[in-house]
Amino acid sequence: MSVMTLDDQRSQMSSPKVEILIDRCAGCQECVIRCPVGALGMDPVTWTALADSELCVGCRQCVRTCPFSAITVDGPMVLEPRVEISVRHPQHLAGSLSETRPGIASWDDALKEASRCLSCPDPTCVRGCPAHNDIPGFIAAISHGDLDEAHAVLARTTFLPDVCSRVCDQAIQCEGACSWSLAGGIPVAIGALERFVADNAPIPPLEQIGDGGKGLKVAVVGSGPAGIGAAWTLCQAGAQVSVFEKDAEPGGLLRWGIPDFTLPKAVERRCWDDLVSAGVQLRLGEEVRPDKLGELLEHHDAVVLANGAGNPIRLPVKGGDTEAIWDATRFLTSAREALAAGQSMVELLGQPQAPSSQEPPVVLVVGGGNTAMDVARLSRRLGAKAVCVDWMDRRFAPVRPDELEEAEAEGVEIRFSTTLASLEAGGDRPITAHLDGTRQDNPGELPKVVIHDVDALGVDLVVMAMGYRLDPSFAPLSPASPVYRRALSGIADRRWEASGILAVSAPEYARHQPVGRLSMGREEARVRAGLPAAERVWVAGDALVGPATVVEAMAQGRAAAHALLSDRRIARGPSSDQGARGALRVLVAYESRGGNTERVAKRIAELINIAAAKVTVAKLEQVHSADIAQADLVVVGTWVEGFVVAGVHVAARTRRWAAQLPWLGEKPLATFCTYGVSPKRALLELRETLESHGAKVVAEASFGPAATRRADKAPAVETFANTLLGMHDPNRMGGVRRIPR
Repeated sequence: MSVMTLDDQRSQMSSPKVEILIDRCAGCQECVIRCPVGALGMDPVTWTALADSELCVGCRQCVRTCPFSAITVDGPMVLEPRVEISVRHPQHLAGSLSETRPGIASWDDALKEASRCLSCPDPTCVRGCPAHNDIPGFIAAISHGDLDEAHAVLARTTFLPDVCSRVCDQAIQCEGACSWSLAGGIPVAIGALERFVADNAPIPPLEQIGDGGKGLKVAVVGSGPAGIGAAWTLCQAGAQVSVFEKDAEPGGLLRWGIPDFTLPKAVERRCWDDLVSAGVQLRLGEEVRPDKLGELLEHHDAVVLANGAGNPIRLPVKGGDTEAIWDATRFLTSAREALAAGQSMVELLGQPQAPSSQEPPVVLVVGGGNTAMDVARLSRRLGAKAVCVDWMDRRFAPVRPDELEEAEAEGVEIRFSTTLASLEAGGDRPITAHLDGTRQDNPGELPKVVIHDVDALGVDLVVMAMGYRLDPSFAPLSPASPVYRRALSGIADRRWEASGILAVSAPEYARHQPVGRLSMGREEARVRAGLPAAERVWVAGDALVGPATVVEAMAQGRAAAHALLSDRRIARGPSSDQGARGALRVLVAYESRGGNTERVAKRIAELINIAAAKVTVAKLEQVHSADIAQADLVVVGTWVEGFVVAGVHVAARTRRWAAQLPWLGEKPLATFCTYGVSPKRALLELRETLESHGAKVVAEASFGPAATRRADKAPAVETFANTLLGMHDPNRMGGVRRIPR
């Protein structure tokens, strides 16, 4: 698809051509409200869309959002070229830790790039960002020359603009979801603009902006991005926060996992300097193991586990028990210390000092992701030759293209479609690595070994940089981890569908990755971070989903903190305002065929609403994980099907809905059913399913024909509602006697 600048368009007097297929247009106005340039309107006579092609810029937002495929756009996209930012490689690589990506150099370039933003009314870039930064908002502030306002916009959703703008893989997040990218063009340089804000105006310090956490003492385990997100949010709300970190310095992955040439130490440390200045108690060198959780809960009102996924993956190969195999964590930590001390790879490995004419040490890096590139590039700075092998095809490798290009420019040899088969001692080097060739035809399949022993490589050190797993000892504390990031359960959210982010399966700029589905999966993970793993315990970041990105972890830490602050089961200190959390949030969800269950559900909601509770009523099939996470109490209503003699069960749709629920972590649920003759064991079966997903069933009731016909007059319905009304008192939440089995 061709791309034209504004000057080209004016000189050729051409513009995209928009065509409305009148016979398909339903007059829903989805296109009109989402067009960023006002090129669409409505015909008041036929009530169908009208298009002004002269105003169109070719972003195709209307095409993506029309539910009836009633719009076509032909012709070029009309936008200025993206501002180019050149990489700054050091003249002398050995020992250098200078930053290789300089960012946008001037105000002129920043304004030029900001002008490419369409300020879409329904910005898909925001959905692509795991933190949901108001991207059009902060870019508009740049356009107005107001960096303080840009910071104020970013501060609503992120605490790490200086970090994320440097380390995020924007191509498969915000930039991959930009309207220009979805149209097949080059997106706005969102990451570079965010960095321009962070680098050219002081990031505001942490300030308390509410008192919803007053009286709370919270322990956060881990000081990485998820711990930062949780601690910052809790501190803003006035909670007393203690962060437990097993290492001698805070930062987690930000400190040991990302080299200074990508993330300078001053940038990495800034956030913790701000947190400590704001009153967060940082307890370094204190490891919290699973058997210590009970002790933490004795001294704190709640705990957020943000301890990461620190168990390195090792390839099980013959000869893999040698001391010359390191994991990435050990290497990255040791390499940074060696560079700071002015050492070389020879000294790091403790080898005899080689003559200047001798070839440098060879480091074999197993893996082809961003961490592997960091290991290889640090090896080059220590004076070693670095060879990366990864069994994936280069087209599908999970690495940022700029990381790959920078590594190769710095002399790293990268062999894709290659895997380590075995290791043996001896040869020209301390270790001989035998390599096999692989083949991978598409990203959805695992590579297969197709050629054995394609090479025998002499190496001095092997570094396993294939990623990390969760610590299995924490599994009992988070039984649902790792959470697999998939689309939100239930019917797809109409807001996501209508935005157009799902209409393009795999944009070219996003390395042909499905940015819409990936974004929805990250949203599911963020929602799950808001559901407790157990009473008074939340899990966020890599500890919840396995290895992920910095911005995902930070967003999940925020979600866990917000859920903690609004959880009515956590008692507050005597000086706190118990009403600060607002009205009891109740979700009444029902499955109804003949209308009986619906009548009862709406009557229960009406009665609960009398107590100034915030009640939402919805059909069960429309309820998402996010709806459950945001509710203090969920009431599930259903009906029974079958025959008394042959067997009576909860409605099949309800059983399917309950079976796909996420881990609910002691979330209070109440259930009821309607029946014609007898409910038998229907509610018991439903309770067992809900409890298997971590729910706490606090009340149950069944209503026969008399109650369902006149729910507004049924004493049994009122009694059940009154039972639930007692839960408005936080001291009674979860304390209702359950029906015996």
